Amino acid sequence: MAQLSMRIDDGVKRRAEFACDALGMTMSTAINLYLVKLGNEMRIPFEVSVDPFYSPANQQVLEESIRQLESGKGKKHDLIEVG
Repeated sequence: MAQLSMRIDDGVKRRAEFACDALGMTMSTAINLYLVKLGNEMRIPFEVSVDPFYSPANQQVLEESIRQLESGKGKKHDLIEVG
């Protein structure tokens, strides 16, 4: 059996381990599932796209909103439940 070694961000690893635990599988099993699907389908088995939430322009808006809240100039809103 081959061994794969890689470096990933600590936070990414923690969140992935949490998700795997919730699914009742190990990280190794999850990565093997991904690689099997990648090899069988010859494509990334999920959509890869840019989430506009993380765009630099939106992050600037969010940072400014946070600054306003922290300085007492902003207004807090209740979260809206969708479902």
